[in-house]
Amino acid sequence: MSELTGNRIRTTAAKLGLPHLAETINEFTRRADEGKLGYQDFLDLVLSEELAVRDDRRFRQGLRLSRLPHHKTLDEYDFSFQPDLDPRKVKDLATLSFVEAKANAALLGPPGVGKTHIAIALAVAACRAGYSIYFTSLDDMVRNLKAAEAAGRLTSKLRSYLRPSVLVVDEVGYQPLERAEANLVFQVISKRYEKGSIILTSNKTFSEWGQVFGDEVLATAILDRLLHHCEVVPINGPSYRLKNRLQAIERETDVA
Repeated sequence: MSELTGNRIRTTAAKLGLPHLAETINEFTRRADEGKLGYQDFLDLVLSEELAVRDDRRFRQGLRLSRLPHHKTLDEYDFSFQPDLDPRKVKDLATLSFVEAKANAALLGPPGVGKTHIAIALAVAACRAGYSIYFTSLDDMVRNLKAAEAAGRLTSKLRSYLRPSVLVVDEVGYQPLERAEANLVFQVISKRYEKGSIILTSNKTFSEWGQVFGDEVLATAILDRLLHHCEVVPINGPSYRLKNRLQAIERETDVA
């Protein structure tokens, strides 16, 4: 390929929004020559790699906008430490069929059992699959909605929790809410109903949500919409954080 032709291809690729091709056309040409690729195979190679680069760029951008506190995968989760948790149930969720169906997933259990880890891993998988995601604790969401309501911007702020395909709501039940705060949560849940997925974690059973939301009727209305299409995963094993702390103490004792 002549230098003039290469420059023309790079210019055209850049105009078409194909930056990877523009940067690597010489490498593609070399691989085509070495592999004696036909025209269709060469075109398939170029387009496949451009698509892979574009998907990776979109994935990384999605993670940046997601507000996830960290990026975990299910491969990093120690299922052997939670023998009562059926890995198949979590891995079924990882197929993201519930996201495609605009259904929900609820991870319930005491602190430290890995609920947030699984929620984040599912969100990362959804992001890689092309879904938009957003992470928030329940307390942060309520605080932001209250501030927006006071400033006359509630409708605009609600959109940030309604827009993503998957909304992760962490730590439901750690702090009880006033009725006005619970009503803001109800607005998010009801407006997302059958329009987008919610992944939530909670240290409370659903029977305790009346106490969490300060109103049995409102809690029932929230649960009615949340649980209509929802996969519930109880995790009732020991705490990972306690396990790690005990191991650290044992190491310190051994050293001493």
